[in-house]
Amino acid sequence: MIEEGNAATMTTARHRWSAVWGMAVWMVPALMLMSGATLAQERKTVVASFTIMADMARQVAGDELEVISIVPPGAEIHEYAPTPRDILKARQADLILYNGMGLERWFQRFYQGMEKVPTAVLTEGIEPIDLGEGPYQGRPNPHAWMTPGNGLIYVENIRQALVALDPAQAEIYDRNARAYSERLEALDRELTSAFGRIPDAQRTLATCEGAFSYLTRAYGFRERYLWAVNAEQEGSPQQVRRLIDDLNADQVPVTFCESTVNDRAMKQVTSETGARYGGVLYVDSLSRSEGPVPDYETLLRYNARQIQKGFGLE
Repeated sequence: MIEEGNAATMTTARHRWSAVWGMAVWMVPALMLMSGATLAQERKTVVASFTIMADMARQVAGDELEVISIVPPGAEIHEYAPTPRDILKARQADLILYNGMGLERWFQRFYQGMEKVPTAVLTEGIEPIDLGEGPYQGRPNPHAWMTPGNGLIYVENIRQALVALDPAQAEIYDRNARAYSERLEALDRELTSAFGRIPDAQRTLATCEGAFSYLTRAYGFRERYLWAVNAEQEGSPQQVRRLIDDLNADQVPVTFCESTVNDRAMKQVTSETGARYGGVLYVDSLSRSEGPVPDYETLLRYNARQIQKGFGLE
């Protein structure tokens, strides 16, 4: 038989234990969340100007750094208008990566007031191809990443920037960069073989923007386009007429257009030359993860397949 005093004591103890247990049940997830937040905060943040640079940086960084893109998937890079949220992301970053060569025409103004955040220009060391016409004539064509050979230079510049930012993890960045570079070297051989199947007499690449100069030089194409680089004037009557004349003279069988621009002018060119429209190529942006080009390597392979199919090669 339990005495009344002891029973009361035990009831009180049970209530206290229940209260403590309830608090523990509540606190464990909270502590886990706090721990996760702490771990997230410990990872340094790298901000890249657009999706392709961000993907390349993630390949080198692995899980050691948080990498985010300013320009979202599918957006046009040249004339992008950064939002207040974009500016906040960059101000809080530990490193900013950008292409350079005048690609991000908004960048210098965007970067004002962020001089304490280090930057790295990823085209450092690339031999530029100058634009031959348009409002930016004489300046470098900025689309240097369009060959895996140049991609190797991007990777090395990223590796150096990440090692400088986080030297404690240098071995990881070196290893990731080496593995990534080996994949790009293999991809270069793959593209050389794929494009080599196109007869030399037909090897003219006709696109909306002149964004393929590095690819055409690397793989032996002639280049034709409506406009040199995305700007305010795109697809003017003069541009359309000139390309029609060029394609008729060269007997070009197929045309393409980039994913981030309007293809209406190129459809007109295609109709008036009797060529066929080969579809969309990706240059300035990756797709979302569920789309056709969620990463840089896939983008280059996708474009190569589209070009092959356009020339009647499956």
